[in-house]
Amino acid sequence: MGVFEIRLPDVGEGVAEAELIEWHVKPGDVVREDDILAAVMTDKAAVEVPSSADGKVLELGGEIGAMIPVGGVLVRLEVAGAGNAAADPGAEPRAPAAAPEPEPEPATETEPVPEPALPPAAKKAGHRLPPPEGAKPLAAPSVRARARAEGVNLRQVPGSGPAGRISHEDLDNWIASGGIRQGGVTRGRNTGVEEIRVVGMRRKIAEKMALAKRQIPHITIVEEVEMGALEDLRAALNKKHKGQRPKLTLLPFLLRAIVEAVREQPGLNARFDDEDGVIHRHGGVHAGIATQTEQGLTVPVLHHAEAGSLWDNAAEIQRLAEVARDGSIKREELSGGTITITSLGPLGAIATTPIVNYPEVAIVGVNKMQIRPVWDGQQFRPRKMMNLSCSFDHRVVDGWDAAVFVQKLKSLLETPAMLFVEG
Repeated sequence: MGVFEIRLPDVGEGVAEAELIEWHVKPGDVVREDDILAAVMTDKAAVEVPSSADGKVLELGGEIGAMIPVGGVLVRLEVAGAGNAAADPGAEPRAPAAAPEPEPEPATETEPVPEPALPPAAKKAGHRLPPPEGAKPLAAPSVRARARAEGVNLRQVPGSGPAGRISHEDLDNWIASGGIRQGGVTRGRNTGVEEIRVVGMRRKIAEKMALAKRQIPHITIVEEVEMGALEDLRAALNKKHKGQRPKLTLLPFLLRAIVEAVREQPGLNARFDDEDGVIHRHGGVHAGIATQTEQGLTVPVLHHAEAGSLWDNAAEIQRLAEVARDGSIKREELSGGTITITSLGPLGAIATTPIVNYPEVAIVGVNKMQIRPVWDGQQFRPRKMMNLSCSFDHRVVDGWDAAVFVQKLKSLLETPAMLFVEG
C-alpha cells in the first residue's frame, strides 16, 4: 500500500490560493476516482475538487475556512501500489483534520448535590412571597409601567423591598425566571449567543462590500418613474409570445435603456483603476445582474448586452440566474462587468442605496412597483410607479452627469417605444 497526495489544482487564472469551504469526505472514507472531495472558494465562485485516484482517506489538508495554496496538499489517500508520496508527511505542516476531543472533566468525590430546580426569582427572593391575594402590590410608577409594557401581572411578582415592595430587579428576576405573563403566555429573556464563522461566499461578499465602501465615495440619486406604458407593452408581448419565447421581466427593458443611456454617456459604462488612476471606458455593455442565491449575493455578468435583442437578453438573464442558483456558473460568467443592476423584486422598498460594484463606477437599483396617486394638473390619478435608485463613484462621476443618466433612463422607460427607435 502507498500514500497518494491530492493537491489543490489551478482553479482559475491568477488564483494563488483558495478558501476551503466544504469537505465531502472524512478520514476513513473510501473514495473512487472523480468522487468530489471538497469545495473551495476562489475570488469569484465555489469550485469542487474531485479525487484523481481510488483509495482510503488518511488525512485532510485543513479545516473549513483555511486558505489552501494552489499545489498545496488537499487530501492524503492510502492507495494500492506505491502512491506518489512518503507514508510520513514529514516536515510539511498541515492543519489538523478535526478538532481534538476535549478531555473529560476530572470527577470529584464530593460533588455538591444540586439544589431543586427553582426559578431564579424564587431562589433570589428566598422567603419572599407574592403579595396576598387581593392586595395591591407595592411598586414605583416606573416599575408598574414596565410591567404593563412587558405584560407582567405584578400580583404574581415577589417583592424584596419593605412590606414586599417590588423593585426593577424583582421584575427582572421574575421575567428571567420565565414568569407567566397575562394571558397565559410565558416570556423570558433569551440570553443565548450563537457564533457563526464568516467563511466562503459570505466572507467574499463582506470583503467586496467593505472594499467598495472604503474606496468609493458614493452619490445616490433616486427618481420616480411612471411604468404604466412599459408594463402594458410587457404584458402584451408576453401574451403574444406565451410558450414560444422567454417571459419578459422588467430587466431586459431596463438593460435596453441602460445600453441607450451609456451610448450618450460612455463614462458611466466603465471601470476605474484607482491604483493607476485610469478609467477604462468600455464599448460593450457588460451588465452584472445581482442575484440572490442560497450561498449569498452573486453577480453574474451578461456580456455584450448592446448586441442582444430584447428576447436574447431575457433568455440570457434567465440562464445566468439559473446557473448562479444551482452553483454551476462558470468563473468567466462572474467577471468583467462594467455596470450593475440590482433589484429586490417585489420585496424592494421605496428607495435603496445600492453599493457600486467595485471597480465599476455606476449601479442601477430597482425598487418596488406600486400604484400611487399622481397629480396631472387637474386631479390625482392612480399610476403604476417605481423608483430607481442609482449610485455612482463620485471620484469620477459628477452629480450633473449622474442626474443626466438617471433622467435618460426615466424618459426611456416612460416612453418604451423610444427603446426600439434607431438613432
